[in-house]
Amino acid sequence: MSKPKILLQLDPDKHPSVFDSVVAIDCGIDHLLTQANVDSGSVVGLVHGTLFTRGPEDLKSTAIFFGGSNVEQTEALVKKAKTAFFGPMRVSYMSDPNGSNTTAAAAVLSVLKHGDSFGTVTVLAGTGPVGQRIASLISPYADKVRICSRTQEKAGKVSQSIAARMGFDNLEPVKTSDPAEVQIAMHGAEVVFAAGAAGIELAGEGWMENHDSIRFAIDLNAVAPAGLHGIQVMDKAKERTGKVCYGAIGVGGLKMKIHKQCIRSLFESNDKTLESSEIFEIGKSMM
Repeated sequence: MSKPKILLQLDPDKHPSVFDSVVAIDCGIDHLLTQANVDSGSVVGLVHGTLFTRGPEDLKSTAIFFGGSNVEQTEALVKKAKTAFFGPMRVSYMSDPNGSNTTAAAAVLSVLKHGDSFGTVTVLAGTGPVGQRIASLISPYADKVRICSRTQEKAGKVSQSIAARMGFDNLEPVKTSDPAEVQIAMHGAEVVFAAGAAGIELAGEGWMENHDSIRFAIDLNAVAPAGLHGIQVMDKAKERTGKVCYGAIGVGGLKMKIHKQCIRSLFESNDKTLESSEIFEIGKSMM
């Protein structure tokens, strides 16, 4: 007889994410345990609590979800938590701080619905958590990926980091500190992603008319104004000025499906590691 499914939700924030908790419950787990204010000094002890309470054959019925609003803090927790695993004594885990991994996967997969090979891809706000993941995931399908940032230095560092980690040679760092530079970054692109902070317009009125080369536009900003002027939050493969457009909620439905499928898959074995690339592959298998 299988053990009840237990999910331990670890957040470095003051309060565990209600969003992540609701999704977990909707996935049919039996017990959700939430911990807030988790730091590097406490995370190993919490992970040990998942390892030493059940025999190795039952560890697949326990899993960990790493959430939180600060991506860097959460990634540090994941790195530290993995040091607690040894031999068969480990549990599956998923990392999705601020929804960055599932959002990026859904955004890229929305474009891949329409093809699997693209020319130039521009990622506005490409050095943020979601932007970096989009750049990494779309690169195998693009001739060139422009990673945009307000400073050339930051764009360069992120491009170099992704290239070193993933082995890509098609990344181009681009400075976009003013509207004119944004227009240059979008020139000749076939796909544009806007992955900026909530309520920040990255490309203003007229960009649609000025860039005939752009076939697909994905804006992940759910708070007005849109990151890409003229895209509506509910757009889902909506044609606007000759472009197939997706808004934040238009992408959000797929994001939720991926998130839920990932949670369910954690309980198939005790050795799943679901971070950006693995979450993307699960989403891809659902297409």
